[in-house]
Amino acid sequence: MMNELNFKEKSMPIVMGHLLIKDATTGDVLIDKRNAIHYENMSIAIVKALAQQQEGHIFEMAFGNGGAVVNGIGSIDYQRPNVVGQSAQLYNETYRKEISENDIEVRHTAGDLYTDMIIMVTLGFGEPIGQSAFDDTTNMNDDYVFNEIALKSFDGNQLTHVIFSPTQKSLNRIIEIYYTIRISMC
Repeated sequence: MMNELNFKEKSMPIVMGHLLIKDATTGDVLIDKRNAIHYENMSIAIVKALAQQQEGHIFEMAFGNGGAVVNGIGSIDYQRPNVVGQSAQLYNETYRKEISENDIEVRHTAGDLYTDMIIMVTLGFGEPIGQSAFDDTTNMNDDYVFNEIALKSFDGNQLTHVIFSPTQKSLNRIIEIYYTIRISMC
């Protein structure tokens, strides 16, 4: 069917992402970097959302500790973001948090060819259950020393993947995660 259509104008959607993690108490920026987009799964999610299908929306944020390995001398080896194949997942998912509509803000300025979606998630003092009391671990394989995060759709498809330096979530720390997805039409 697509070959039968005659397009006079062509536009290409561009999807970009950015992750900002802050310590809520001190305001310190812990992570500030771009992420990888899983274009196949993102295209499915966008079309399902436009078609008003339940499974197209962003449903949860997944956290893991398999995206980076700290060797004996403190050097960090990073995996490649896992954004190929519909069944792509985090390297080692250890926690996930459901995202409600109250956690999402849509920002658009009239005339701009892009719109931002900001997903704001807070991990409070008591979450996740089972974390260490203080952020002083030397075990970089601890379940709550995160080094990868992904956004997932309602049907479980991974839409994004970002890998970063290990960051511990502990009882003495509240962290705020701001995950921005920008969709632009060019």
